[in-house]
Amino acid sequence: MAPESSTTKSGFSDTERAAMQQRAEELRSMKGVKGAAKKAKELEACLSAIAELPETDRAIAERLHVMVSEEAPGLDPKTWYGFPTYAQDGKNILFYQPASKFDTRYGTVNFAEDAAIDDGEMWAVSFALLEMTEAAEKKIRGLIRRAVAPAG
Repeated sequence: MAPESSTTKSGFSDTERAAMQQRAEELRSMKGVKGAAKKAKELEACLSAIAELPETDRAIAERLHVMVSEEAPGLDPKTWYGFPTYAQDGKNILFYQPASKFDTRYGTVNFAEDAAIDDGEMWAVSFALLEMTEAAEKKIRGLIRRAVAPAG
């Protein structure tokens, strides 16, 4: 479990401030890095972020990484605020927010604005996940495929 968070004068909790600092470090570490070297460094950061997670979150994130690799191999792994994230053309498509990050009861698989999962006038973009069951994997694989499908 994550440590207790207190709220600072800025209104952000210690955990939120740490996430912002983590994002700033991600940006600094990529400054001046381009092309294949950038993709390799981002993949390494994503795998490292997954490896550092507590057991339950790590199991889900590892399986999600495999699923993204199989269902949407064109997505680029990276981190975003420390979350394992997958992007297309520089735009985040999906990410895993581990339960341990903000000491919540469950982790979430989240689809960003550029994910093509629209379904009429309203659709879910975040899915709570306690464990990666066969049924959950099947549903998430379908969402991953849909998220990168060409419009139309």
